This record gives sequence, C-alpha cells and structure tokens, in this order.
Amino acid sequence: MASAARDLVIERLSVVRSLCDTEEQRLLEQVHGEEERAHQSILTQRAHWAEAIKKLDTLRTSLVGMLTHLDDLQLIHKEQEIFERAEEAEGILDPQESDKLSFNKKCAWSPLLTQLWATSVLGSLSDMEEVHINERTVSPLLHLSEDRKTLTFSAKKSKACSDDPERFDHWPNALAATTFQAGLHAWVVNVQHSCAYKVGVASSQLPRKGAGSDCRLGHNAFSWVFSRYDQEFRFSHNGQHEPLALLRCPAQLGVLLDLQAGELVFYEPASGTVLHIHRASFPRPLFPVFAVADQVISIVH
Repeated sequence: MASAARDLVIERLSVVRSLCDTEEQRLLEQVHGEEERAHQSILTQRAHWAEAIKKLDTLRTSLVGMLTHLDDLQLIHKEQEIFERAEEAEGILDPQESDKLSFNKKCAWSPLLTQLWATSVLGSLSDMEEVHINERTVSPLLHLSEDRKTLTFSAKKSKACSDDPERFDHWPNALAATTFQAGLHAWVVNVQHSCAYKVGVASSQLPRKGAGSDCRLGHNAFSWVFSRYDQEFRFSHNGQHEPLALLRCPAQLGVLLDLQAGELVFYEPASGTVLHIHRASFPRPLFPVFAVADQVISIVH
C-alpha cells in the first residue's frame, strides 16, 4: 500500500510538472512572438518617419530657396506652388503613439498559471509577514479582538472609541497595521459567518471621516475591494462595480498582492478557484483593508 501511495504521488506530480512545462513553453513562445511583432512595428515606423523627415527636408529646402532667391513679383507668381508645398508639408503629421508599437503584456496572462501560482503562494503563507488590524483605524461600529485579527459588527456605535484622526467614524471599516511598499504579499480571511463584508487593499490617502463615498470602500480611487452583500458578490474600485458570478459562498477568502506585477488576486483556498484578478499600477504604500456589516470576519493567516 505504501508503494502504491508513493507511485500515485510520483505519477500525479509528474502530470503536474508536464502541464507546467507545456504551459511555460506556450507562454514563452507567446511572449517571444509579441516581442518580435512589437520590434517589427517599431522598425516599420522608424523607416516611415525617416522617409517623412527626408520629404520635409526637401520641401523646406525648396521653400527657403524660393523665399531667399525670388523677388516680390516672382513670389507672387509662385504663390500657388508655395501654398501647395506648405500644404504637403502639413500633411506629414507628427508621430502618434500607437498600441501597435507597445508590448502587449496580456500575452503572458494565463488562468492556469495564475491558479497554480496562487495555490503555491497561499500554500506557503508561513513565509509571509503577519497581518494585524490597526486598532486606531477601527470604526466605532466594530469590535476588535485582543489578537487584533477579528472584527465583529455592532449596530450601535461604541462610545469607548477615542476620536482618533486615523479612525473611520461612519463606515464600518478598518485598516491593517501592516503596510506594503513592494514585493509579493498574501493573507487569508475567514468570511463564512458574514453576509456583508469587504476585503481588499487601500492606499494611505483613503479619507477616514464622514459618510461620503470618498470614505466608502470601493467607491473611490483609493480602495480596491471584493465584497459580499447577501448572495451578491462584486469587485469594486472608484465607484465601478463588477458583478462576480460565484457558484457558492466562500468560507475563506485569499488575497494576493503582487506590487511588482501590478496584480491583485482574490482566491478561494478550499476549491483553488481564482475569483477575480485586477491589474493596475498601484500607489504605495498599500494597506489590507476590511469592512463588515454583518456578524464577524477574521484574519486567518
């Protein structure tokens, strides 16, 4: 039985390795092909503008010659020719930025690679730094546990909370004490007991005071969040809300932030499912951010 178990492990990991090798080769070929295409486009554009510069030089030389060597009467007779040459020069437009000249990073995007990568990262969370909630930011509508990892919603505002400038005074939000400036970061949140929560990241510019949208997670340019309201799930940023079709309510939610690649990934650890990917050039620093309007959520790792 032990021998059979070993054979099974070796066989299945061999299949995984083979799949990874095949996907690696496919993606590298796509990257190489896109690099060649962009390079060829640049060479073509360079040749085009070199020819355009020659035409402009010829027209300029011709016009300067006319203005320098012809008298006023001759210039009047050449008026139509001068006009036509000037019009021809104006037809040679300034170089315009073109998507065809840019390397398309989408050629390296792969759902399979993202899923395998997310699984690997969340499988090695012991190497990641601990995420704790900053008690100074916790809304009066929330109670923070002693280990600073669990947020519990209360419909009545706590009078014990001090009026700290970092505290959210209206929306049930809280920021982590941990800040991210660069690199790869991951954490997992237990959300199984809540039907109304938000989990994601926010920049230090996120306002804390008032009931406006500028303080509401996902409704401003300073926050990027996965949210649940009853049976509705969505990703929100800057007032744009993207509905997410989930087959079931996740019990845990994994968050992966790769600042170098500019990727924010929401992931369900139990099923190994990537729930949403958002790609952007994120500001620094970023904080894990949380909101809960029903029951309780907890940072697991």
